[in-house]
Amino acid sequence: MNSPLLTVDIAHPPRHPDLVEEEVLSACSRVRNSPTLRVLKVIHGHGSTGRGGSSREVVRNWAFRNRHRLRAVIPGESYEVSDADTHELRIEIGQYPDSDLGKGNPGITLLWIK
Repeated sequence: MNSPLLTVDIAHPPRHPDLVEEEVLSACSRVRNSPTLRVLKVIHGHGSTGRGGSSREVVRNWAFRNRHRLRAVIPGESYEVSDADTHELRIEIGQYPDSDLGKGNPGITLLWIK
């Protein structure tokens, strides 16, 4: 079975905010145009202070501005089966392996693409 999840790592190495937006948009288009992909997992890190890095802010702000393209935005810290969006996503798309599920990882954001 093909995974419905595309993972992009924009945290390693760190990128300029403009490049972060370009990569997220490109990955979103790849998911949207794929017959099997439905979810984009963005690894953006959570900053050296643990309170959030600039890449995380750029990704989540981009997702907010482009919410019309998305079914849901799931912050990594909320990515668990008890979260309503996560539950709906995994019911509709199916159960797929993901080591971040239930880990409360603030260094990722999942974008469920329309």
